[in-house]
Amino acid sequence: MLDFVIILLFILGGAGVGFDAVELLPPSVQEQITNLEALRWILASFTAIIGFAVGLTVQVTYRRLEKQVRQLPIEVILTRAVGLVLGLLLANLMLAPIFLLPFPSEFAFIKPLAAILGSVMFAFLGISLADTHGRTFLRLINPNSLDTMLVAEGTLKPAASKVLDTSCIIDGRIEELLNTGFVEGQILIPQFVLQELQQLADAANDQKRIRGRRGLDILKAMQTAYPERLIIHRADYEDIHTVDAKLVRFTQEINGTLLTNDYNLSKVANLQKVPVLNVNDLAHAMRPIYLPGDSLELKILKEGKEPSQGVGYLDDGTMVVVEEGRNHLGAEMRVVVTSALQTSAGRMIFARPQASVAA
Repeated sequence: MLDFVIILLFILGGAGVGFDAVELLPPSVQEQITNLEALRWILASFTAIIGFAVGLTVQVTYRRLEKQVRQLPIEVILTRAVGLVLGLLLANLMLAPIFLLPFPSEFAFIKPLAAILGSVMFAFLGISLADTHGRTFLRLINPNSLDTMLVAEGTLKPAASKVLDTSCIIDGRIEELLNTGFVEGQILIPQFVLQELQQLADAANDQKRIRGRRGLDILKAMQTAYPERLIIHRADYEDIHTVDAKLVRFTQEINGTLLTNDYNLSKVANLQKVPVLNVNDLAHAMRPIYLPGDSLELKILKEGKEPSQGVGYLDDGTMVVVEEGRNHLGAEMRVVVTSALQTSAGRMIFARPQASVAA
């Protein structure tokens, strides 16, 4: 019904403009026209068609805008509205002296032009500031809440939004991390990361295409499981050409945390003071620590460097060198840890068969 009313109003408005447009013709031209009423209706019909086209465009634009507004969180709508009002108020206060100045009649257009430009600039400035500091503003509205007082005291820190890069999405472990609940805050996927995944999915190379489609499938599953936490952000930077540089810039602007497993990207982000959570570092940190005297089940897979040594591997890939283990190749046995060594290639554990230790 609303769509019909919008289009009808533009049709009637266009027809009215065309019907009365004849009055704008000079009297000498009107005297030469034999049938003014017919000309009125012809112009009214023509402008009504134009009004229908304009009304249809306005109706489609309105529906798109309505859909976007419905998808925005209520706190974003509230803070943007307040930012818009404050921006317009500040524009009027700053432009008031201009309207009091005497201007020659030749420059009278400066006043309305300054009013329009100032209002538009300060309105956008207010909305931009609301997007940046909206959370702080909401705390000011309700300063007596417990979390607000804890934040003010420094006891509680708000959870930073996490920005995912392409490699982290394709890796897939982020989905498991979300399921465990260890990752807090909003999960943001910039539009340029989504575009990179789409390019990979459309690539001619089979491996790239498989990786791209895997990333899109993982994103779809995460969005289904966490529709309120995972957000596709439309931010983009035309002046920056690489996705990694855009990620660092975007994370800086929102004061967020970059979530990745790209070693080089982690180093670049750290150099620019951007907080980084590297999934690979987390995986290394979560490896179990075995102390001397701990026992474990191990399968001896190959011979060691020394004559009596056998070598096996833990589930996380850690090498275990077993003394007197060569005679047990291919068999599973319980061993006791004797020592551990951290090398540049990783961690290495030394052990002995439990039977020899007991003896």
